[in-house]
Amino acid sequence: MTRASGITISTLDPATRPQDDLYRHVNGTWLAHTTIPEDRARYGAFLMLAEASEKAVHQIIEDAATAQEPSENERKIGALYASFMDEEAIEARGVTPIAADLERVMSVETLDEFVQVAGQSWRYGAGGFVGLFVNGDFADPDKTVAFMMQAGIGLPDESYYREDSFAQVREQYVAHIERIFELAGVPEAASGARLAFDLETEIASHHWDVVASRDWERMYNVRSFAQLQELTPGFDWGAYLAAADIPEEKLAELVVTQEDAIQATLNLVDVAHLPAWRYWLALRIINASAPLLSRAFVQENFAFYGTVLSGTPTLRPRWKRGVSLVESAMGEAVGELYVQRHFPAEAKRRMDDLVANLLGAYRESIQTLSWMSDETKTRALDKLGQFTPKIGYPVRWRDYTELEVDATDVIANSRAIAEFQQRIELDKLGKPVDRDEWAMTPQTVNAYYNPSLNEIVFPAAILQPPFFQVDADDAANYGAIGAVIGHEIGHGFDDNGSKFDGTGAMVNWWTDADREAFENLTKKLIAQYDALEPAEAPGHHVNGALTIGENIGDLGGLGIAWKAYLASQEGAELPVLDGLSAAERFFLSWAAVWAEKRRPEEALRLLSIDPHSPNEFRCNQIARNLDVFHAAFGTRPGDGLWLDPDQRVTVW
Repeated sequence: MTRASGITISTLDPATRPQDDLYRHVNGTWLAHTTIPEDRARYGAFLMLAEASEKAVHQIIEDAATAQEPSENERKIGALYASFMDEEAIEARGVTPIAADLERVMSVETLDEFVQVAGQSWRYGAGGFVGLFVNGDFADPDKTVAFMMQAGIGLPDESYYREDSFAQVREQYVAHIERIFELAGVPEAASGARLAFDLETEIASHHWDVVASRDWERMYNVRSFAQLQELTPGFDWGAYLAAADIPEEKLAELVVTQEDAIQATLNLVDVAHLPAWRYWLALRIINASAPLLSRAFVQENFAFYGTVLSGTPTLRPRWKRGVSLVESAMGEAVGELYVQRHFPAEAKRRMDDLVANLLGAYRESIQTLSWMSDETKTRALDKLGQFTPKIGYPVRWRDYTELEVDATDVIANSRAIAEFQQRIELDKLGKPVDRDEWAMTPQTVNAYYNPSLNEIVFPAAILQPPFFQVDADDAANYGAIGAVIGHEIGHGFDDNGSKFDGTGAMVNWWTDADREAFENLTKKLIAQYDALEPAEAPGHHVNGALTIGENIGDLGGLGIAWKAYLASQEGAELPVLDGLSAAERFFLSWAAVWAEKRRPEEALRLLSIDPHSPNEFRCNQIARNLDVFHAAFGTRPGDGLWLDPDQRVTVW
């Protein structure tokens, strides 16, 4: 990589023209010479950064464990890690840590008893009939409310229970359930596995699919606790919540999302299904603890969830799994130490400038949109003006005082963690939304937009090459981290984000004509992506409706990032560096961040459930919709990435 351009010229693939395939022109050499690590289902730029973060966190944990005078957080970090790394003690215990729970489940004789045991298991993180999380109320973003979601299945989503392409996976899943029952000493493992699977299949038949589950207008169903009880008259919510240690008053008002699916699931909790429910709950108890139990459980759990579903051949080294456990439990405690070591003040200053420039470019672009009326433009600009950027790390760290950690008992720790995290969530209810809270840790290589807070969040770990280079040319940085920033801003105006205003309330701020024009543009983009077939999953296509939100984010993000770059140059002549124009460097940098290889099983799994398009299309399909790409590389009809001007989509 040259210091001047920020582009690694030597690795560009001369055999592939950017006009035909920008993604492989930039990444072809890397793709040809890179093997996915044995413990990974996929590998690429994001995961290489994640590995660097993982190593940094590992060192932080090791230092905490050996500190002479550790802080309270460091002591807990070290103790939690030690409890997982004591493989000899874990091996000696075998199934003992969950044996009593399984015996209690399998011996229940009445429905009332089962509901109570199920509630206790939910309290300790062993799944539930439904999912529950706390968020700002879409009608009143400063008020917290509980959201109830469909749950109860063990495969990635409902399509795995019905589509012919997953028939073999279903057979392997039943076999996995039987084997893990046998390991745990669950009686009649074979017939029990079939009962559990058949019940999951019935639950899945009522689940909303992944596209419907993106429709927050349909899912925003505010209900009182009394209405929830009326919805499911045969289910004893009082007993279930009491056993789960969830006070009823916390759910005095809640949002019941996929209402008919939740109703159908809970209507199955009856005497006729009790034998199946026993095995269903036994499976959840085992699966919740399997990665923390003896080697036989770990290997069987990985054989299905790692190898069958994602194609990963080898279990990750124990230290990596230990790091993941600590991150999931005490991520912000680790993050505070990570920021002290790995996030320079200069990076934050540069990011502040980049975010301001991207917001400014969106402002300019919105004002010039030909398809939007002045009335809606004014409201869009009002929303843009209320965006809250968060960069690097939170202003206030989570308090872990109430989390108890035992250096000798990893299962007890996992349950304490589940209870601790549940208490944190429940404690939010009845209080104003905490707008300083982060949904990601600083060491996470990612970014996000939260529509109910109208915030864009960029953790420290993503602010590194190839996304961000303090000393690189501006065009390269705008093509990488600039497009990431633009992408997250773009989510505020995608098919879902555009239904929320600047305060985070879900209200319609569009004229009918403008909303129709917007939806016509999104339909064109959906059709483009529906036609795409990824190289790693031949015969399967991208789901344009599932990925539309991310595709709008990508399209707006890259297009606006270019405009922001131009604005940042303040009319100066754009430099040519290493023989590359500014526009070429911009797009080459964009392509570099998407370098990735996926195993076929993982590619198919992600096509089914992931709202992001495969990386080759996040790169190529977005670029070919932008006029500046065609101008930069001189594309012509017949080139692989040529798109007729009247077929190109510009939303923002």
